[in-house]
Amino acid sequence: MKIYTRTGDDGTTGLIGGSRVKKYNVRLESYGTVDELNSYIGVVRSLQNEPHADSVLAKIQNKLFDIGANLATEDDLASVRKQFPCREADIELLEKEMDRMIDVLPELRNFILPGGCQAASFCHVARTVCRRAERHIVELSENAEVDRNLVKYINRLSDYLFVLSRKISMDQKTPEILWSPELGE
Repeated sequence: MKIYTRTGDDGTTGLIGGSRVKKYNVRLESYGTVDELNSYIGVVRSLQNEPHADSVLAKIQNKLFDIGANLATEDDLASVRKQFPCREADIELLEKEMDRMIDVLPELRNFILPGGCQAASFCHVARTVCRRAERHIVELSENAEVDRNLVKYINRLSDYLFVLSRKISMDQKTPEILWSPELGE
């Protein structure tokens, strides 16, 4: 199978179902940003060294691939989209993992600036990309059918990535960078 097809040379791309849309279409922005998010999570996985977190991140990457396929499927192919579900259990996994990490983290008393060790820094990058994906997906949902659990999952995932950044900083004994408003003056 060749990687290049030349079919996108006209500025369009094919959806699952066969229709073609412009590459700047909000549907493409949605699943393209999910793909970008997945790539950053891969970077986080390569930089952190905790086996449990790696296992959870692997599940998240696979779920993001499902979400991308779901978003890349034409509206009238609901039966195909159902092959790439986002379930309540997927959301619950993120919530349980956050609760588990929060139980061992120091209480959050300040805003935290992105930074610290590389793995925590890339968690923050992934978190902001996740928020951008969420904005695109919500925009898409105004004109197309989008699974509500998918929106919830992406929203919860950005929270998870924030908590994970804190946990990685703690595990790697890297101080968190606290926001200091007087330094911004």
